[in-house]
Amino acid sequence: MKKYIRIARPDHCIKQMFVLPGVACAVVLATSVSTLLEFGFWFRMLAGFLSTCCTASANYVINEWLDAEFDKFHPIKKHRSVVENDLRKSIVYAMYIGLTIAGFSLGCFVCMPFLLMQVWLWVMGILYNVEPIRTKDVPFVDVLTESLNNAIRFLMGWFIVTHEFLPPSSIVIGYWMAGAFLMATKRYSEYRMIGDAELAVKYRKSFKGYTEHSLMLSAFFYAMCSVFLVGVFLIKYRVELLLIIPFIIGLFCYYFWISFKEDSAAQKPEKLYREKGLMLYVLILVLVFVILMCVDIPGLDIFMSDVLISI
Repeated sequence: MKKYIRIARPDHCIKQMFVLPGVACAVVLATSVSTLLEFGFWFRMLAGFLSTCCTASANYVINEWLDAEFDKFHPIKKHRSVVENDLRKSIVYAMYIGLTIAGFSLGCFVCMPFLLMQVWLWVMGILYNVEPIRTKDVPFVDVLTESLNNAIRFLMGWFIVTHEFLPPSSIVIGYWMAGAFLMATKRYSEYRMIGDAELAVKYRKSFKGYTEHSLMLSAFFYAMCSVFLVGVFLIKYRVELLLIIPFIIGLFCYYFWISFKEDSAAQKPEKLYREKGLMLYVLILVLVFVILMCVDIPGLDIFMSDVLISI
């Protein structure tokens, strides 16, 4: 059964850690740190994480099955299980249905809004992979629809903590744009690695509408949108967090630099933990965030004042 298990991509479960910023944001804004000491929170956290893993795996199964005829043109993905092995359609679809049911069932243990996010994530998998819509074949739309899953995961994390309030729209959309940046750099790195525009189109139809320059510029655009929206959120809820913006910009630059590498980890986000420099940078970013949450800097109030400064 190994060849069937591979198409569910269990090693990609690490991607579901993208729910954690939503959890952290809800703890800070809607509840308190004491929430982390409650048994109910950790039960919902476990159920929510497993639910997200199952729903995402269902999307991966249908993705690999429907992409087999295109993946054979990719230098790495041509070794995927569906391409190399003669898999039975009945088993593949049984896995898809089983993982979907498991994901939704586990989601019921969290709350109704969380379950709705699971359904939304599952629907996005259909829109992205299944004809006649198949958004992955449309330039720029493919990036925006796939990265929307980032915002969905943020909302999942939020609803694990509370469903009495909704998160600020600025941080949700900013998180979406950050995901679009990650996806655009992934496309850029893939396009550079393939190195043949005609072969790239055979692998992914959306590449017909892309160039290296357009992918790079779109990634730059998404990064600026994300930083702007996150900045709006930070200055609105705690002005001290404004000082973290340069670190966030540096994170985008660092990730962009990674995309230039040969066989870049930007093509396989689930392998990013191997980028030790990136992991160290993220750790520093988290520490700076914690410090700024605890330390008041009165001088920064000037950014909140609408009074003209006299000379």
